Amino acid sequence: MLWLALSRWSRTGSRGRPGSERPVTARRAGLAGLLLAALLAAAPARAETRVALVIGNAAYRGLGPLVNPANDAGDVAAALKARSFEVLQGTDLDRQAMERLLAAFLAKAREADLSLFYYAGHGFQVDRQNYLVPVDAAIRSRDDVEGQTISLQALTAALQGGRGNHLVFLDACRNNPLRGAAAARGEADANLKDGLAKVEDTAGFLFAYATRPDHVAFDGGGRNSPYAQAFLGHLGTRGQEIGATMIAVRNDVIAATGGFQVPLEISSLTRQIQLVPGRPEAVSPETQLWQLAATSRDPALLRIYLTRFSDGAHAGEVKAMLKVASADPAVGIPRSTPDDSLGDDRLWDFAQRSRLRPLVEFYLAKRPDGRHVAAANALLQSLPSAQDAEAEPEAVCERATTHPRDATANMPGVPLSELAANAGPAIEACTRARRNHPEMPHYAALLARALAAAGRREEAVALYREAAERGNLRAQVSLGLILETGDGAPRDPKAAMALYERAAEGGSPDGAINLAVALMEGTGAQKDTKRAVQLLRKAAEAGSAIATYNLGVLSQDGTIPEPGAALGHFERAAELGDPRGFVPAAILLDEGRGVPKDPGRAADLLLRGVASDSGEAMNQIVGRSAAWSKETIRAVQDRLKRVGYYAGPVDGRGGPRMRTPLQEWRRIGSVELR
Repeated sequence: MLWLALSRWSRTGSRGRPGSERPVTARRAGLAGLLLAALLAAAPARAETRVALVIGNAAYRGLGPLVNPANDAGDVAAALKARSFEVLQGTDLDRQAMERLLAAFLAKAREADLSLFYYAGHGFQVDRQNYLVPVDAAIRSRDDVEGQTISLQALTAALQGGRGNHLVFLDACRNNPLRGAAAARGEADANLKDGLAKVEDTAGFLFAYATRPDHVAFDGGGRNSPYAQAFLGHLGTRGQEIGATMIAVRNDVIAATGGFQVPLEISSLTRQIQLVPGRPEAVSPETQLWQLAATSRDPALLRIYLTRFSDGAHAGEVKAMLKVASADPAVGIPRSTPDDSLGDDRLWDFAQRSRLRPLVEFYLAKRPDGRHVAAANALLQSLPSAQDAEAEPEAVCERATTHPRDATANMPGVPLSELAANAGPAIEACTRARRNHPEMPHYAALLARALAAAGRREEAVALYREAAERGNLRAQVSLGLILETGDGAPRDPKAAMALYERAAEGGSPDGAINLAVALMEGTGAQKDTKRAVQLLRKAAEAGSAIATYNLGVLSQDGTIPEPGAALGHFERAAELGDPRGFVPAAILLDEGRGVPKDPGRAADLLLRGVASDSGEAMNQIVGRSAAWSKETIRAVQDRLKRVGYYAGPVDGRGGPRMRTPLQEWRRIGSVELR
């Protein structure tokens, strides 16, 4: 059988087979998706009027000033302008200025197809009503609230009855000033809670909170708040429905804060909405960057790939290409495309979506007269320079120690071996970050990982215990692995299961997966296959590619009685970022196992795998072609012939002659539709 069984290395954590810490990134790819032409922006299906209001209040006079709202608002406004929104913007507004700007926005929003309101700043609740706070507010009692704040309910009521839908983003869940004043007087008031209250469902609205109702959001240790950073990281995903976008945002915020902050949305939208309309992204960000770099043969782009995806599926090939160029610059890096292959639009399209500063700088250096120079310079202003990042211990700590399973659109993960080689600076930065933010167990967990990489196991375990007790999800999973295996602390499987349970309840897919595997195997707990499957389903619904893949394994081997469902699980796993899903999905279609035979679709999936995985799909065609039907191999050959990579007979026979065409496909995709 060609299946990968549910096993320890399918779990999550810092141990396991080599490469098991590789960050998971979306690698959704159709046949056309492997074409570099798919990077070109697609026009919206119809003209749509879109208006946005973005407010960032930070310089408060009577309340505590905030660090990032002005940056958040400026960066979000610029991103929305680049994506066809008419944007009204305000920073550090007093109440009168907020009311004027809101009135101008409301007049446009009621007539627009889509309106978007993004607010960063102080916000709180009184009697389950939410209020946004101007910078001149002086709030000492309930009597001050109505006259000195902006009622969110009044704003949404004014939007009702318009012709369009409305998106309301609130990065405004801060400590309640009235609650603090009441506590100082020795009073208690159950109606004075921190954060914002849940808004009742209203048709045509989506309310997106930076964190759960009654909780406080983190302002952030870098340029942007965790919520704004995640929103910016997924705002540019073309063709993605808003619900999927918000799931991606939520997962990034949870990962970036260790579960300290869990965003929430309440939606009663009346139609599907895409912030960036058009054809969905055809290949994963990793594969896009790889193909751009391999196509252009530019060492700078190849180094950018390694910086962002140091443990990626294409890292070995990138290192080999760089080695060739370094050994003999006259030879250069092999290429199969013309000099103009790195088109202005393609390069800029990916640069603005990826928000990688080195890639934006690369665009400006290579295309000084390009059509997007002004936009590139504007985007560059919102991306921290290397010097700025080095000045912030929080940024240095996160960049040096983030677990690969906590990688986000903006922050790559770091394999343990790489962290071990740079543990000293990481420990120093994380120590400072932890001291700067004692309220954030996230930095204690990152420091623990740096100490573990340096071999200081006892200190690491103590910090993991501290962070886990305070609710940090990564610390709970990592400490669970330590206690389950006895690597660094006395073995205690029951305590490990309890930690996985807490992590799963807190929203950690990794905790749910590790607990599910333990329940399947009876490790530290009685076997309970039914609950294990429930945990995997919950993690899959939250966007976990590994959980979704494991559901496919359990479905195809009959553990889950759902005939024909394995194919959907494997395809969904690949879409979410686990490229292992491509080959088993193709096998199902090739053999007709539980689904109708479909050689053409099987070929498409194999080619998706060739572009995205670490070599398994190519090996199936080159080294194990006898296990496949001739119809499927013929379909592969036909597709490669049509794009000019294969000149041999379409005879359904694979083998070594297919290697070079498949390597071309892997590096470049198709030149046919450029």
